Amino acid sequence: MHKEPTRLGVRAALRRRLPMLALVAAAAAGIGLAQRHVLAEESHTVPAPVVDENVASAPSSETVVLAGGCFWGVQGVFQHVKGVTSAVSGYTGGARSAAEYETVSTGTTGHAESVSVTFDPHQISYGRILQIYFSVAHNPTELNHQGPDSGTQYRSTIFPSTPEQARIAKAYIAQLGGAHVFSDKIVTTIEPDRTFYPAEQYHQNYLTLHPDSPYIAINDMPKITDLKRLFPTQYRDQPVLVKTS
Repeated sequence: MHKEPTRLGVRAALRRRLPMLALVAAAAAGIGLAQRHVLAEESHTVPAPVVDENVASAPSSETVVLAGGCFWGVQGVFQHVKGVTSAVSGYTGGARSAAEYETVSTGTTGHAESVSVTFDPHQISYGRILQIYFSVAHNPTELNHQGPDSGTQYRSTIFPSTPEQARIAKAYIAQLGGAHVFSDKIVTTIEPDRTFYPAEQYHQNYLTLHPDSPYIAINDMPKITDLKRLFPTQYRDQPVLVKTS
C-alpha cells in the first residue's frame, strides 16, 4: 500500500529521481527543459502544426494520453493550460495487473508514466495541445530517458484516442523533423489502442502540492515558467486539479 507524499513511497521515488549531478546541471542552466534541447539560437515555441483537427466538427470534449518522462511535470504543465478540463497522472502501455508505481518503475512492464489530458477543442485545439507538449512539457529527442530519469517507462509517446489524433500526431512529428526544429532526431512514438490506468493518489497534483521539493523545483517548475512565457494566452494561473479523497 502506498503512503502519503511525505512518507516512504515518494521518498523512494525521489531517491530514484535525484542524481545530484544532473540536478545541479539543470539548475545552473536556469532555463526550461524544452529550451535546453532546442537549437541554441532559438528561444521560442516550436512551430504550430500545419495539420490540425477541424474544430467546427470537433466534439465538446476530447482526451489524449501523453508520455514524456516523469508524469509529475507533464501533469503540472497541462493543469495550467486553458481549455484543459482534466489532467490525470497514470500508466499506459502495459497490463492492468502491473499498473502500480513500484512495478512500473522496474521498466519491465511496458507502461509509460503518462498523463490523460481531457480538453475542450473549442477552447484549445488538439494541435495546440501537441505544440505545448513538444515545446515545454518534455524533450522529444531523448530515447527512453528524460532529464535525470531513464528507462522505457519515461519514453516520449503519444497515445491517441482516435485514428484522427494519430494521423495529426504523425504529420506533426514529420513536420518538425523535416524542418529540423530540434538538433537531434525526434524519437516520440505513437501507440494507439492502449489503456490508461490512473496512478496512485499521492502522485496526483504533485507539482502543485510540492512546488519546493528539489525534483519539482529544478526539473518541472521551469516548464511552468516556459508555458506562461511562451503560451501566455493559453496559460491559466489556477491549475485544474484532480479530485482526490
